[in-house]
Amino acid sequence: EHLTFVEATAVPHALCLAHQGLQLGGLLPKMNVLINGAGGGVGTFALQLAKRQGATVTGVDTGNKLEQMRALGFDHIIDYKSQDFTAMGQHYDLVLDTKSTRSPASVKRALAPGGVYVTVGGDPGRLIQFLFAGIFGQKNIRILALKPNKGLEALHPLFAEGLRPVVDGPHPLTDVPRLIRYFGDGNHFGKVVIEV
Repeated sequence: EHLTFVEATAVPHALCLAHQGLQLGGLLPKMNVLINGAGGGVGTFALQLAKRQGATVTGVDTGNKLEQMRALGFDHIIDYKSQDFTAMGQHYDLVLDTKSTRSPASVKRALAPGGVYVTVGGDPGRLIQFLFAGIFGQKNIRILALKPNKGLEALHPLFAEGLRPVVDGPHPLTDVPRLIRYFGDGNHFGKVVIEV
């Protein structure tokens, strides 16, 4: 009841990935959190959920998204084309990664003592590396196995309190071929919505 139909279509997948990923990472109040791929649907929801816990949130992305991310409320912004978050000497209590382009060894450099890295998707080759890292005892590296729609009803009241999806669109159905490239190139901000 607090969302338009277009907004509601942008919610289930992205919000569940963000919420379950932060839960798997053990989000606690006032943590120092980094979101890689922060300008997409998952990242923009994860920002809002983490800020509700009083977290300091750093977002990693590039291009036109950076100013939009700043306006959305990220505390710190990293442009991955000019800086590598794993080599900056900064340490995070929780890294939520939607892209998973760095190796397990490199992301561990960005973790504070007791910090946790959670991947919710990304490069298939890297995901296999993270799977093996987790199997062979690196308990601070976790892969989210999404439970579709789990927790969605419990999250619903947050929309009355101001939680909002960031919508890229709606775009017409005829734009789907262009939008597949647009999404694949990472040029979208928020969740891409197509109107039929």
